[in-house]
Amino acid sequence: MPPKQRTPAPAGSAPAATTSTPARPSSKPSSSSTDAQDILQGIWNKYVTKTPQRVKLLDTFLAFLIVVGALQFFYVVLVGNFPFNAFLSGFSATVGQFVLTASLRIQTNPENKAEFENISHERAFADFVLGSLLLHFFCVNFIN
Repeated sequence: MPPKQRTPAPAGSAPAATTSTPARPSSKPSSSSTDAQDILQGIWNKYVTKTPQRVKLLDTFLAFLIVVGALQFFYVVLVGNFPFNAFLSGFSATVGQFVLTASLRIQTNPENKAEFENISHERAFADFVLGSLLLHFFCVNFIN
């Protein structure tokens, strides 16, 4: 697309004077950051007061699994992936354990009692243990 041509101003007209006003500093602080902090603080306070201890323990384990997965990924990026089977096995074990733990958290959360009324906490935990054993069996065999 060719550049646009400027049209000359008529001879009798003077160029329009543009005046710019300097930006005035805001007298009140930005409220978006304080609103976000208030929202996050409210979520955290509600989590601490309303969440049962068992669910908090599962959340801590989920956070640990995220850290372990991130460390494994950064190790492979920085050092290399010579035993690639070991990386795949370890990383898939971390992701699989995260999924199993998230499933256990959903099934044992008291707020979800109506959705999982036919599954007891003991049954959910037994499923978690059996799934974890199968997952780690396959991961150990995949390493060679």
